[in-house]
Amino acid sequence: MRWTPGRKSNDVEDLRGQTGGGGGLRRGGMKIGLGGILLLLLLSVIFKQDFLSLVDTGQMATYSTGETQSDPDRNAAEEPLVQFVNFVLDDVQSTWDQTFPAMGAEYRHAKLVLFRDYIQSGCGSAESATGPFYCPEDEKVYIDLGFYDELKQRFGAPGEFAQAYVLAHEIGHHVQKVLGIESQVRELQSQHPAQAKALSVRLELQADCLAGVWGHSTAQRDILEKGDVESGLGAAAAVGDDRIQRMTTGRVSPESFTHGSSAQRVEWFKRGLAQGDVAACNAFE
Repeated sequence: MRWTPGRKSNDVEDLRGQTGGGGGLRRGGMKIGLGGILLLLLLSVIFKQDFLSLVDTGQMATYSTGETQSDPDRNAAEEPLVQFVNFVLDDVQSTWDQTFPAMGAEYRHAKLVLFRDYIQSGCGSAESATGPFYCPEDEKVYIDLGFYDELKQRFGAPGEFAQAYVLAHEIGHHVQKVLGIESQVRELQSQHPAQAKALSVRLELQADCLAGVWGHSTAQRDILEKGDVESGLGAAAAVGDDRIQRMTTGRVSPESFTHGSSAQRVEWFKRGLAQGDVAACNAFE
């Protein structure tokens, strides 16, 4: 991607050197990310229980000691990535600033919180294993930058546009919150528990499409370079439920999907990339 290093976003809260945070038992209320899904799938195999369903119904409890120490060497190593996510965040949100008026709405910015190891969010406590997630309660995206190493090394999805896709997807969830889609889906899930997972998949696929809408704008502005689109599509495929389940358990259980298959995630990301229109992202039809 073509971008200029050195930018610092007003919407980034860098808490990587924060010490403390405490610990304790927590129940439900948090959106779980890729790392958390992997962990729960592994636990499901070991203990022969469906831990993913416990998360969906808000019954799972976790414990964390929550100690985070300052690490100057790691901070220095992560600095280029910090500057990149600052750029991406501002670019994504600037796109939505310009898009919302045409929909008769006004966009309000989300915050991006950079943390290390452990964080206390408005949706509860989270660890690095949770993966990137959006908390609708405080309208913030949370990410431990170490996730990007996992995305590249374990899931085979390298490249800047792959990293940008992850962040744009989480901001897509914020767009859903601002437009009232997120609250409508949560209400439907409470009214129809049997459809909770299917509705979650649709919400995730729409966020993929919204990430694609931003991606479309980068192509229009000649920010993308050769191979960037393939990098983003590779990331979308890498985090499909079927691929993750196959990696962790050796089998695929479509009935437990919460984010969609690799093919579905690629399809909806491509839809946003191709059309660049929010209207094309109605995954609930």
